[in-house]
Amino acid sequence: MNRIVEKAVLNFTVTRMVVHAPLVARKAEPGQFIILRVDENGERIPLTVADYDRQAGTVTIIFQIVGATTAKLNRLNVGDEICDFVGPLGRPTETAGYRKVAVVGGGVGCAIAYPVAKKLHQQGCKVHSIIGFRTRELVILEAAFAAVSDWLCCMSDDGSFGRKGLVTDALRELLEAGEKYDAVITIGPLPMMKYVCLLTKGYHIKTVASMNPIMIDGTGMCGCCRLTVGGKVRFACVDGPDFDGHEIDFDEAIARASSYRDFERQARETVCNLLKEVR
Repeated sequence: MNRIVEKAVLNFTVTRMVVHAPLVARKAEPGQFIILRVDENGERIPLTVADYDRQAGTVTIIFQIVGATTAKLNRLNVGDEICDFVGPLGRPTETAGYRKVAVVGGGVGCAIAYPVAKKLHQQGCKVHSIIGFRTRELVILEAAFAAVSDWLCCMSDDGSFGRKGLVTDALRELLEAGEKYDAVITIGPLPMMKYVCLLTKGYHIKTVASMNPIMIDGTGMCGCCRLTVGGKVRFACVDGPDFDGHEIDFDEAIARASSYRDFERQARETVCNLLKEVR
């Protein structure tokens, strides 16, 4: 159960795994997530469903190695089993009824944006995709996006991949040129999504942001994933992860996310040192 059937390194910090989890694959939709434990003593972490195959009974996850648990997960190989793999959780991204959508992804968030773009494309929606990375070495899923996009723009901070600049630069050019969208869907680092939403607000375009804060139980009971949306407390695991981007308090979300960075770094270093001792 929950056996890894494929594993691929997408770049030096990001790994793609295909997991045999037929009960999850049967109902998974873009925008939803799973919660896993690598082993019986492991912590619970959320990972967004990057793809699924109902016939094969598999779910694809793409994760960045940033903490102790993702470091342990990355040590597993094809044939190994993941202790717990629960889902699908959260609300699926709404895709019905759209005729033209801009999908804006940044960094590892492109793994979440891709299945949304794919489903929109399958439904006959015209998809304009903008994906951005700091540098070429961090690029993932370029060919996958090209296959499901009517137009694709690739951006990088240093100009080593696609055009030099930010995803907001490309989106602004489209909007200034008169492109009209039923919605903009943005998924990526919090500062990126904040500025995408600030840009689209001036054009009065519906904008959906996918929020992926710290989670523990995935059922809304622990309260760790709370956000302020429209002046009210919301929980990303049960009310989201998609929210109206123009109503999210991004400054609060950024402050909360940064408070865990030192702990994640220390936990990852501890696990890596233990693994070295085992070897």
